Amino acid sequence: MDASTGRPRGAVTALTRSRPSGSSVGVTIPIPEPLAGDLEAWRASFGDPMAAVVPPHITLITTTPATDWDDTIDHVRAVARRQHPFTVTLRGTGSFRPVSPVVFLKLAQGFDECVELHERLQAGPLDRDLEFPFHPHVTVAHDVSEAGMDAAGELLGGFEASFEVRSMGLYEHVPSGLWKLREDLRFGEDADSSEAAAG
Repeated sequence: MDASTGRPRGAVTALTRSRPSGSSVGVTIPIPEPLAGDLEAWRASFGDPMAAVVPPHITLITTTPATDWDDTIDHVRAVARRQHPFTVTLRGTGSFRPVSPVVFLKLAQGFDECVELHERLQAGPLDRDLEFPFHPHVTVAHDVSEAGMDAAGELLGGFEASFEVRSMGLYEHVPSGLWKLREDLRFGEDADSSEAAAG
């Protein structure tokens, strides 16, 4: 049993390996509780209906076709094995307006680590050109009224919180239009043993 997902390890592997070609995937960093619950409540208060549907997260890979699921899962697992845990500090707000109706929390710490992770993930079987440059963030208001976005930017302007990042989630975009978690990937499975051998 995998303690991080509550599912048997073999079941996770069988499930991911059975996906058809042509699936779309995403990879995110989950925001831990109780911070996630606080951010969900804030997002709902700004009139964002996605607050109850999309858990707070940092996107590393957005909707990307996976033409070969076996290669994709092997690639994402390999990146996770080479990654060390790191700290993220969220501080203050930013916005993608007028290009996109989004207000977000900025990464004062952990920004570079997320960019490096993204670059390693968006390679090999997940290599593709992006419409916009990658910018790690945590969305707190999306596609709401101008008043709601203004409120999000102002009320969370002094926000600050830190957490340790030890894993990332591999998601599949299912026919219903929702994202389904396929595997929680822990960081650094090989890193510690390699360091111990080198020492």
